[in-house]
Amino acid sequence: MTQSFKDIVAWQKAHLFVLLVYRVTRSYPTEERFGLCSQFQRAAVSIPANIVEGYKKLSKADKLRFLNIAQGSLEECRYYILLSKDLNYISEDNYKELTTSIEDVSRLLNAYSKGITSRQF
Repeated sequence: MTQSFKDIVAWQKAHLFVLLVYRVTRSYPTEERFGLCSQFQRAAVSIPANIVEGYKKLSKADKLRFLNIAQGSLEECRYYILLSKDLNYISEDNYKELTTSIEDVSRLLNAYSKGITSRQF
């Protein structure tokens, strides 16, 4: 049993993904500050934030609802990574780093959701 949301590996990796997104989006064009940068950052932050919110919910359905929201935000970020690459806002190395990071988060978030689904309350 976890003592804190910080013990959840999916949250840990999602938090690292957010830090990466903030680092990478610093180099975006200034005209994207309130556009793509803001949307990308907000979607990225939504992933660990919803994991945290779901962590404290008492019912399985509530927990899974917040994890599903996190998964939706994760998919949104997948698109922002691709769009950033296609707009030449990120290098190939940054693209690979973001893609690897989001794949890790996705895998762990899916496993966490399956664990909650199969757990008996």
